[in-house]
Amino acid sequence: MSDDRIAIRISHLSKQYTLGGPQEPYHTFRDAIINSLKVPLKVFNKAPPVEGFWALKDVSFDVEQGEVVGIIGRNGAGKSTLLKILSRITSPTEGTVELHGRVGSLLEVGTGFHPELTGRENIYLSGSILGMKRKEIDAKLDEIVKFSEIEKFLDTPVKRYSSGMYVRLAFAVAAHLEPEILLVDEVLAVGDAAFQKKCLGKMSDVAKEGRTVLFVSHQMGSIAQLCKTAILLENGKISQRGPVSEVIAGYMNQLGQGSMNFEAPTMGDRDIAIIRAVVMDDAGNPTATFTHMQSITIAITCRINKWIRGAEIRIAVRDSRRNVFTTDTGIVVDTNCMPEIIVAKAVIPGNLLRPETYFLTLAIFIPNQLVIDRIDDAISITVIDGGSKYAASAGLDYGCVFVDCFWTIEPAINR
Repeated sequence: MSDDRIAIRISHLSKQYTLGGPQEPYHTFRDAIINSLKVPLKVFNKAPPVEGFWALKDVSFDVEQGEVVGIIGRNGAGKSTLLKILSRITSPTEGTVELHGRVGSLLEVGTGFHPELTGRENIYLSGSILGMKRKEIDAKLDEIVKFSEIEKFLDTPVKRYSSGMYVRLAFAVAAHLEPEILLVDEVLAVGDAAFQKKCLGKMSDVAKEGRTVLFVSHQMGSIAQLCKTAILLENGKISQRGPVSEVIAGYMNQLGQGSMNFEAPTMGDRDIAIIRAVVMDDAGNPTATFTHMQSITIAITCRINKWIRGAEIRIAVRDSRRNVFTTDTGIVVDTNCMPEIIVAKAVIPGNLLRPETYFLTLAIFIPNQLVIDRIDDAISITVIDGGSKYAASAGLDYGCVFVDCFWTIEPAINR
């Protein structure tokens, strides 16, 4: 990577916080005199040991100009700490950060604005901090106000703003004052669905203009939609970096949501018994988490002690509200065959299941006659939005399934 193309360079970055230790208070001159008299007594009052916690440990990566990078990971992985260091809100314990360009940041609600100043005054203050001249800020003011939709409250102190109003103005300021580097944390989750969609569109526009974006979010659909590459943090360290789809898959496997397999405790004496089942992704890797675009393969292993004509294997897929759809297949029966173990595979195609948690019930039965074996909720899986057109609308009810209908649009016939 050419150095003249680097927007962000992070080398061996670490941040340690103190857990449970005493914080250094502010001292007056009088306190200093009193404390000096207490020094001999401190020998007998030893402070308890202080425990350190590494929020980030030896993190290194480069980001090129114009690159849009998603930062993902579990809560406590170090994502927000990383952005705070890049925003100069906190300093690193070890390592270095190089930033080539002005930085605009949108972190948690409550940072970045002075609560006693009005929205208008905070816009000019933010621009001044970025090194902009008043004329430059004047030229952007109307655009910022229009985007934030807070025109009526522009001259009201921001301490009186709702969290939604605060976020709208903060994002508008961060995105429109033309920073070369834009840092955005999960704070967008505070806004409504329409504003989230507008923010994602603006970040996409910023990227197309050649500016650099670091985007932290737990909404994998938004990450997939906006970013081409991503970084996965785990316990303060980089566990994966690469194409966004691969990193999201790694994150989903890290989550380990659901139970991706079933093992029967005993073989039993049934004529046909389900002894094992597993769910897999397109590459045949066992997993319990899928994007909505991925196909889901369910492999069911059955022990056949006696071949039974007319027997079928059924999978019932239920969502968290217990709505259900089923799929089944007949077992190819050869009454002359010896007992054996078979594996039946069913593939649920991608772009069918909406983002949800699903529970798979497995059964072997003869329709309208006999249930031979049944395991309720044998496996649970989670489907997340992998970048659909609905990804920007957090909390949207997707309906039961994604249906790719065939549409035609024709001119109306005048009558």
